Amino acid sequence: MSLATRRAFLNSTLAVAAGGIATSNVRAIDPIRREGPARMRLSLAAYSFRNVLALRQGRQEMSLDQFIDMASAWPLDAVELTGYYFPQTTPEYLARIKGHCTRQGLDMSGSAVGNNFCVTDAARLRQEIANTKQWIEHTARMGGKTLRIFAGTVAGTDTEERARGRVVEAIQECCTHAAQFGVYLALENHGGITSTPAQLLAIVRAVRSEWFGVNLDTGNFHTADPYADLEQIAPYAVVVQMKTEIQRMGQGNEEADLRRLFGILRNANYRGYVALEYEARADPRTAVPAALRTMRELCG
Repeated sequence: MSLATRRAFLNSTLAVAAGGIATSNVRAIDPIRREGPARMRLSLAAYSFRNVLALRQGRQEMSLDQFIDMASAWPLDAVELTGYYFPQTTPEYLARIKGHCTRQGLDMSGSAVGNNFCVTDAARLRQEIANTKQWIEHTARMGGKTLRIFAGTVAGTDTEERARGRVVEAIQECCTHAAQFGVYLALENHGGITSTPAQLLAIVRAVRSEWFGVNLDTGNFHTADPYADLEQIAPYAVVVQMKTEIQRMGQGNEEADLRRLFGILRNANYRGYVALEYEARADPRTAVPAALRTMRELCG
């Protein structure tokens, strides 16, 4: 099979219908080439309401159904239903959640799994991979487009180079699985061995799959110039998590320049979901809708 450009692949559904692309025949990913202007849709990460969605002894203060109902009243196109907050993952339950989103006029932009591919124990790593594959299937069943994944943190006496090798191999295997379900794996810049653009891209450029990209989290680079760092990885983004704060190296949290962040996405011709992931201290029940109104205006 000849190598397709990433743009051609993104526009093609025939390849998926024909059985997908074998990742072994695809080069390491390039920045995504998109024709025309940026096109963005707004989503809301369930993590924004983590304090009330958290499962405590099998119970939640707010259920996923209630979260969906609340989100439907705000200027949103979708929700991101983080994997941590599902009380069960039976096919029947996942189908019901998908139907609830549909009835409320919302898509499911994607989900997230709390994996750690840096673990050194082989059996534990197999478990991490198996759980990620399972959440690929769960996400597909609910109509999600992306699954946020993580790399992890170097453990004990391990080295970053060895850990990176395991991470790349694990992601590669999971991408092969994701290709069968039409779900993009999105590696988040989330500390550990993805703390800087160089570390993140060392992994991203080593993975050979058209079903892989970056989850650009606007609040997770705690460097001297987070905005410049985000510009470096924006061309690889398949989904975006936008926060209302940033934190520069050695400093406390400061209000994020949302206009500048959307400008970075436009300059990269980003097309896809921008999910608000609210982590600031104010009550999310009032802060989230206010942030979403601003984001809607900037999103266009």
